[in-house]
Amino acid sequence: MNIYIIIGAVIVLFFFWGLRIVRPTHKALIERFGKYNRFANAGFHWIIPMIEKMYRVNITEQMVDAEPQEIITNDNLNARVDAQVYFKVKEDEDSVKNSQYHVNNYKIQIVNLARTTLRNIIGTLTLKSANSERGKINSELHRTLREETMSWGIEIVRTELKEIDPPKDVQDTMNKVVKAENEKIAAIDFATARETVADGEKRAKIKEAEGIKQSRILQAEGEAEAIRLVNEAADKYFVGNAQLLRKLQTLEVSLENNAKIVVPAGTELVNIIGDMAGIVPLPRKGKE
Repeated sequence: MNIYIIIGAVIVLFFFWGLRIVRPTHKALIERFGKYNRFANAGFHWIIPMIEKMYRVNITEQMVDAEPQEIITNDNLNARVDAQVYFKVKEDEDSVKNSQYHVNNYKIQIVNLARTTLRNIIGTLTLKSANSERGKINSELHRTLREETMSWGIEIVRTELKEIDPPKDVQDTMNKVVKAENEKIAAIDFATARETVADGEKRAKIKEAEGIKQSRILQAEGEAEAIRLVNEAADKYFVGNAQLLRKLQTLEVSLENNAKIVVPAGTELVNIIGDMAGIVPLPRKGKE
């Protein structure tokens, strides 16, 4: 009886010993005596203890850092370059097998391949072009990694450059150049704005001068017209009176010092005084 209990306990322990569970994020390879035997999907599996062994493989998207490295650019400057590579193992059986049997530790291999590829790409570029052509570098890195890892059973999802940093002294110089360029652009914009303002002020002054000129012309024309009308009126109505006034002024000058002048009766001057005083002029007597 005890023997059956022992045998039953051994069988139960043996069963649980070989019990394996594969999560949905993994696929598994089962080997028997060190040789591939079968493929395991997510779920419950049982292997023969000490005879079979299960190797789980993560099939979700993963990321590895290529780690910063100093790369000499085409213009002999040291650039500090770092990148990230996103990849995943394909889900089919052959791809999972290739990731385990065709490459030794694919994560390390991806890092080394990415570092080598970056040195080859950036080594042909100047520091300025490397910074301005990040998209091109990313595309070239992604293409090269995809081609080189085709037999590894993995898919290179994308690559991203984290940094392309020049030496500190070069970075300081580049910052000064950028600052000077921005100041130049600002100065040009300011000069353009001032020129626009000055041009506007110039046009305003021209308009103002034209207005003053036109006003003066109109004023002069008005004054000329008034003088013309006065002259016409004077010629028409006041020619005779003006002559009488001149004669009276002559008489006034003569009498200003209380001088006594005998004016013979019947002379023109008597008629002038009479006319100016509103008296009917005396008729002249003809010579007898």
